[in-house]
Amino acid sequence: MTGIRNNLSWRCATVIAPLVLCGCERAPSFDVFGSFFPAWLLCSALAVSLTVLVRWLSFRLRIALAPPILIYPSLGAFFAFALWLTLFR
Repeated sequence: MTGIRNNLSWRCATVIAPLVLCGCERAPSFDVFGSFFPAWLLCSALAVSLTVLVRWLSFRLRIALAPPILIYPSLGAFFAFALWLTLFR
């Protein structure tokens, strides 16, 4: 009985593995001074910078953002996803 389960799990793994790994065939990366960096790293760094800018502008214009623990991570994620879609579609 265990031989049949093992054989079935092996067949399922050989069918599912290529489907799962097909997303790894082309990782968007860019060249910075001769070394390649992943695109998500650029998007997250720019998102943090834009979030800090929004925070500075909200303090400068005296706009009270309700729960900052939810607002700033949400803004960071929004900027990261928006930059990813616009730059690396």
